[in-house]
Amino acid sequence: MIVDSHAHIFEKWSGACGLPSRALHWRYIQKVVTRPAAKVIRFRDGAPGDASALFSGNGYSWSDLRDDVQFRVGTYGRLDFTVDGEDYYVQYMPPAMADIESTPELMITQMNAAGVDHCILQAGFGYGAMNDYNALAQHQFRTRFSGLFHVDEPRANEEQWMNEAQRAFKQLGLRGLYYSLEQFSRYDFDVWFNESRFNSFWEMIESHGIPVFIEFSAIPTYDKAGYLDVLKRFSTLSKCFPSIRWLLVMAPPIQYFAEGDAWNFPTEVDELFTRDNILLELCYPITWGGRVDYPFPSIQRLIRNLRDRYGTSKLVWGSDMPNVERFCTYRQSIDYIRNYCEFLSSAEKDRILGGNI
Repeated sequence: MIVDSHAHIFEKWSGACGLPSRALHWRYIQKVVTRPAAKVIRFRDGAPGDASALFSGNGYSWSDLRDDVQFRVGTYGRLDFTVDGEDYYVQYMPPAMADIESTPELMITQMNAAGVDHCILQAGFGYGAMNDYNALAQHQFRTRFSGLFHVDEPRANEEQWMNEAQRAFKQLGLRGLYYSLEQFSRYDFDVWFNESRFNSFWEMIESHGIPVFIEFSAIPTYDKAGYLDVLKRFSTLSKCFPSIRWLLVMAPPIQYFAEGDAWNFPTEVDELFTRDNILLELCYPITWGGRVDYPFPSIQRLIRNLRDRYGTSKLVWGSDMPNVERFCTYRQSIDYIRNYCEFLSSAEKDRILGGNI
């Protein structure tokens, strides 16, 4: 069975998508695209634009987001904004997505075309309040989807979100937790995810055997030093809760650790990746597909190096569908491994493409 560890369904982004207001939803999206892998284009002539126009200062937190750029959800996969009378867009979703929406039925059609049997539905408030929608899809299409739930991570220890986690897992039947560090920017990084105040939350997650899909951002500075600090904090946290199974979403990042065809990890990062309860998500066409052409030979060589260092039991394939189709098709996002990573045996591919998850 081929399992995609990283896919999304969501309602039309032109609306609130389960959040209290459309304005709040669009604020989440604006923060997500302050540092996009996608291109920023000027409408008038197709000239390159700059996502830094979406924020003032360093753009680290929500307090830096500009209110005067008329940020809005457009059509054909575009997110639009206006600066000094000039209209720009970020081609964030595939151009064929006339309305930015990904229904369960659309994902199943894509899965059938790409030869994917099952998808893990990830979350994140940029997509909306996803718990009920993911649960609906999981219950409607039990053989095709397993849904994750999410909480307001910097406030996860508060009663509202402790209760929501219980509801999502026990009542909705969702299968794991999606946990994003990007959410901490909403509160100007007033807390850290490894603080003791969150112990009750992590104890609950551990006691129920809930796997955690954790997506690192290099907060608060969005550079290599920030990423290394995040990994150090996570290393401490994961040692405190050794029974939790962690999948590191979109990790490790090429821009911080790749040197040519190999990885250069600091000793403490290498030690973290070798732990039995840590999995690494191979989700590179979405982050690097705009820089290299299919079938991504440089990425293949980095996957080979990961295999040689840690073995295939640590590696899990994910696509980030439908987002990935701004760079390649869904089928290409798996075929570069399935058909072109000739250094992998059939058994190794089976583990990476579903067996490990």
